[in-house]
Amino acid sequence: MNAPPSRIARPLLAWYRRHGRKDLPWKQPASAYPVWISEIMLQQTQVATVVPYFQRFMAQFPDVATLAKAHEDEVLHLWSGLGYYSRARNLHAAAKRICEQRKGRLPDNLEDWLVLPGVGRSTAGAILALSQGQRHPILDGNVKRVLCRYHGIDNWPGEAATEKKLWALAERHTPRKGVAEYTQAIMDLGATLCTRSRPDCDACPLRRDCRARASGRVATLPAPKPRTPRPERGTRFLVLRDADQSVLLIRRPPGGVWAGLWGFPECAPIEDPGLVCRQRFGLAPVSTQFLPPRCHGFTHFRLHIEPILMDVDPDSAAHAGRVMEPGSALWYNSASPDRIGMATPVRRILDDLSQPSFSKTA
Repeated sequence: MNAPPSRIARPLLAWYRRHGRKDLPWKQPASAYPVWISEIMLQQTQVATVVPYFQRFMAQFPDVATLAKAHEDEVLHLWSGLGYYSRARNLHAAAKRICEQRKGRLPDNLEDWLVLPGVGRSTAGAILALSQGQRHPILDGNVKRVLCRYHGIDNWPGEAATEKKLWALAERHTPRKGVAEYTQAIMDLGATLCTRSRPDCDACPLRRDCRARASGRVATLPAPKPRTPRPERGTRFLVLRDADQSVLLIRRPPGGVWAGLWGFPECAPIEDPGLVCRQRFGLAPVSTQFLPPRCHGFTHFRLHIEPILMDVDPDSAAHAGRVMEPGSALWYNSASPDRIGMATPVRRILDDLSQPSFSKTA
């Protein structure tokens, strides 16, 4: 530990008062509910991306009771495109638990926040610091980067020993007064000046004592995560379309990739798509078109997608419900869309299908 807290807190707070992002929508006002929603959305997602999602979410679910009463499909619909959908499911589950076990009162201490789904130590600390001024350190990605550079920490921040050291530093640097401002300030610093690439060190309020700057290692700190090849996986999306230009969507299982979202039926690249269409859904394809392949990156693997557009016989489409469980499938039409959650590749294919070039011809 190389510096007392005041050597970070004082210049950082002075910088924040002049340059900090004070107009963020979850700070108007910075009460616990909007701060909680924003902190979950901001996990691994940038502010510019989050703002419109947050505004739509708050318009639909202005308080925890409204969120708890909502159907999961509605929650996932508003989350569609934001990614990491387990965040939305955890948020919804936590809202239900708050209403069932706490009569709708949000926690006012760290321990009670930590037992809620999707809330870790940094998120809980940020909620309490920003909304109530309670003194709790935080350690999100931006803060890790600032502390690693300021203290010249060489190791990858995700290592257990390094993360423990960073938590101790975050605790030491968090001031006794002005906690809410300090917490927002150190996050803002990492997001706007001490960025991953092209940091603006000349404008940084901590430049005088920054070890990375002094040693010329700003570009190499923090150390990146050790690289391991991401596995490559493949699947086929069966885009089954009826005479009304509706396509069949099925609800994905509650666990695994895109859990609980709606998507196209899938089959392995080695399977016969027409046979899968007939045997699994009782649908008879009358035409087949291979759409341009797509690739979607996940944290742990890359998914190569081969979409196959298959127009199905109207009579078979009318009777397809007999082989599908209620609530597990629906015919989705972009002209009158259902409010459901779906992954980005599914949404983009549906957007393409709504173009005139994909319309069924007579």
